[in-house]
Amino acid sequence: MMSDLSTMTNAARALIDPEAMVHNIQVMRRKAPNSKVMTVVKSDGYGHGLASVATTLAPFSDAFGVARVEEALTLRRAGIQLPIVLLEGFYEADELPLLVTHQLTATVHCKEQVAMLTQASLSEPLPVWLKVDSGMHRLGFQPEQVPEALAALNACDNVAADIGFLSHFGCADELDNPITQAQIDTFIQVTEGLSGERSLAASSGTLFWPQSHFDWVRPGICLYGISSRIELTGEQLGLKPAMRLTSRVMAVRELKAGEPVGYGARWRSSRDTLIGVIAIGYGDGYPRSAPDGTPVWLNGREVPLAGRVSMDMITVDLGPDATDKVGDEAVLWGPELPVERIARLVDTIGYELVCQVTGRVPRQYLALNAADDAAV
Repeated sequence: MMSDLSTMTNAARALIDPEAMVHNIQVMRRKAPNSKVMTVVKSDGYGHGLASVATTLAPFSDAFGVARVEEALTLRRAGIQLPIVLLEGFYEADELPLLVTHQLTATVHCKEQVAMLTQASLSEPLPVWLKVDSGMHRLGFQPEQVPEALAALNACDNVAADIGFLSHFGCADELDNPITQAQIDTFIQVTEGLSGERSLAASSGTLFWPQSHFDWVRPGICLYGISSRIELTGEQLGLKPAMRLTSRVMAVRELKAGEPVGYGARWRSSRDTLIGVIAIGYGDGYPRSAPDGTPVWLNGREVPLAGRVSMDMITVDLGPDATDKVGDEAVLWGPELPVERIARLVDTIGYELVCQVTGRVPRQYLALNAADDAAV
């Protein structure tokens, strides 16, 4: 038995469900009912498509958070009018007039940025958040540095009034880790008595640390239905996965007991069986490190990966009595097969898997139910 399909185009695709994202942001809003929501859409909306994600979630958001100015400009070109916060701030002084022109908000996390603002000549003041290093020790001013940095920003004509304060957790997904409460305490101590708005909680903080909600929460990965805790799935947190990564069977082949399949002959069949070849590989973002046995959802059941992932194809053991055929849809992750399960098998996190789905995989957006397209 052997059948092939060599004319398939764009077999792999990522189906994006906007209703799932709307559901997820409503979950996050209910978790922090007294906080405004800065919807984080960096890294191309965590691989889901920056402009489309933002357009879907704008009615439910108070602001957007991105990493870099190019992402912010993409949002402005897409017609997004809400405030946009550059979570990494700016890198060069030449960027500052661009930020003013497009009404962007900058995070200021180092003395070099303060100096650039002080020396710039801007047409109007720039709104900023001052980043506090509350204990993650990646970006931000140390607690003892905050008063001097704040004084310099307040004295700068290029900085708008009402400077905000933000920080970021390092271990909020570990519920028994004392570092998180220590960060909350530090952030409170540093900002006590100051008039600006405060933001500390991202996805894990919003879900698990209500004492960290303050004025703004900044949910990211959970908006896409993916758990920020590796041991849980989004479904266990009441979330719905927004991405369904699929492809199609491009060949079904007979394999004799003892015969190998794929590069390096890593996997050999212990029996006569049928092998399905699926049109997806590491060139599409499916992880090359996936071990034998990694599940793929096909025709209502899980079938195991058999052999090494190649650039454009994977092979799965269909079983000797399989009736699968060329053209059948396979799901690599989605509602049927949580991405967190795949992530655990390849020793990574769901964030990385969805973010690394490459540009050659088309994103196909499902229709948004009109009843869901209303602000909460």
